[in-house]
Amino acid sequence: MEKQKYLDDLHEIKSIMDRSSRFISLSGMSGIVAGCLGLIGAYVAYEMVYSGQNYLGYRQALLSNENISQLLIIAVALLLSAVGAGLFFTQRKASKNNQKLWDSQAKRLLINLFIPLAAGGVLCVILLFKGLIGLLAPLTLLFYGLALVNASKYTLSEVRSLGLIQIILGLLACQFIGYGLLFWAIGFGLLHIVYGIAMYIKYGS
Repeated sequence: MEKQKYLDDLHEIKSIMDRSSRFISLSGMSGIVAGCLGLIGAYVAYEMVYSGQNYLGYRQALLSNENISQLLIIAVALLLSAVGAGLFFTQRKASKNNQKLWDSQAKRLLINLFIPLAAGGVLCVILLFKGLIGLLAPLTLLFYGLALVNASKYTLSEVRSLGLIQIILGLLACQFIGYGLLFWAIGFGLLHIVYGIAMYIKYGS
């Protein structure tokens, strides 16, 4: 009986320390929604860039200036939608945990997430306008994975694992350039959905 009470006390102390040092209100539903949006974005991009080509074979990207503008608009729209959904579900979970959405932990998390993402985003835009579109999918996966690993020390430990898998996918996409969009759909689509479901089961909505 006393041993169980001792273990309960240790668990409570660990929980308090986690709340004070890490942002723990990330929502599994955010990952699921982001993954669904990622799959939609990958499908739309495929239809625009690889229209009429075989789904399973090696594919050559065909982009006009008009396509580039449309892809940028779609990417921004999907990003804003994913961020909006993420904020909604995270705010809801933070309220349940009696945790503020914007506190010192969230600030550290976002800063460490933003630096690699910003660097990768600028690089990808430069490559896009130089016509080096084959590198976009690998680099977005790589920089996103680096951002997750960099930010993981301020949030749930599972974020680090997700980041490492994204980095591996990015490296594979570099090796198999013609299949970049497939790796992108796996990383930003399927992986987010699997991660979101796992987080929902483990931590709740």
